[in-house]
Amino acid sequence: MTEAPGRIDGSGDRSAPRRVLVTGSAGFIGFHLARLLLDEGFLVHGYDGMSDYYDVNLKRRRHQMLLQHPAFAATEALIEDDARLWEVAENFRPDIIVHLAAQAGVRYSLENPRAYIESNVVGTFNVMEAARKLEVDHLLMASTSSVYGANVEMPFTEVEKADTPLTIYAATKKANENMGHSYAHLWNLPTTMFRFFTVYGPWGRPDLALFKFVDAILDGRPIDIYNHGEMYRDFTYVTDLVRAIRLLIDVPPVRPASREDIADGDSLSPVAPFRVVNIGNSDKVRLLDFVDAIERELGMKAIRNYMPMQMGDVPATWADASLLQRLTGYQPHTPVAKGIAEFVDWFRSYYAK
Repeated sequence: MTEAPGRIDGSGDRSAPRRVLVTGSAGFIGFHLARLLLDEGFLVHGYDGMSDYYDVNLKRRRHQMLLQHPAFAATEALIEDDARLWEVAENFRPDIIVHLAAQAGVRYSLENPRAYIESNVVGTFNVMEAARKLEVDHLLMASTSSVYGANVEMPFTEVEKADTPLTIYAATKKANENMGHSYAHLWNLPTTMFRFFTVYGPWGRPDLALFKFVDAILDGRPIDIYNHGEMYRDFTYVTDLVRAIRLLIDVPPVRPASREDIADGDSLSPVAPFRVVNIGNSDKVRLLDFVDAIERELGMKAIRNYMPMQMGDVPATWADASLLQRLTGYQPHTPVAKGIAEFVDWFRSYYAK
């Protein structure tokens, strides 16, 4: 086990483990991140509302596993509940907040947009307020590759404009980035926003493509393949993703003295300790090739239902993750075939299929 760098108390002692508040800790990414942080010696308090957007039993199972660790505690409450969130944050007094809780799902945002405003905008505001009051060392918050919207220049870089979101989900995440920048500027709050690119892996969400495809193929049901399979995604394996977040914790942005101090390609704000970082595999994979890889791993053919592009979807995503590598020395690297194999092993074991 790697020991986490301790925080410095009044005596200069570094022995005390750092304290991390993780929102969305029963979620797919939050669970993996909390487990990694615990393995590295952090104290972690998870905060999750256990919404019924997907199977709550899966979320509870993730929390149950984390609760086996003595350095983990959890609160079940919504981030929209500002009083409860503040009570937990004030009592735990984190050094770091990693904000992952959100109403997820691009397509669901077409059906229930209000849920995205309440959770992703109001809830994120509550998290930022807690971070401001506690003067945490570093606030890290999840954004999404969906903010690139109608952009066509690829691979996507953090310094290009992202002003054309195509769904309310993407719009709320871009709003979070803007809110985060203003708080970083006003309160000198070191803030890193990370843009995720199509995360997949064991313990994944049932609404994600890999989960749905594997489940349907094993049951002999057809799978829906949008835009007739001519879509490309930068698939990022979840353990690569959380390793990147863990390393970014140790790289809080610092307000630059002048614009000249900002390196080319760095998204660091000229007026705030604020930065946006892509986390992706830096490789775009055609959806049809992704389905082929699933079929090979399962040893079964899918019943393919080819469909037109869905409203709000984008034809391709592809990350330039060079800034992440410059900041942390790390580059996500898991090949898609290996990631699919790991997911299938977990799925067959968990669901006994």
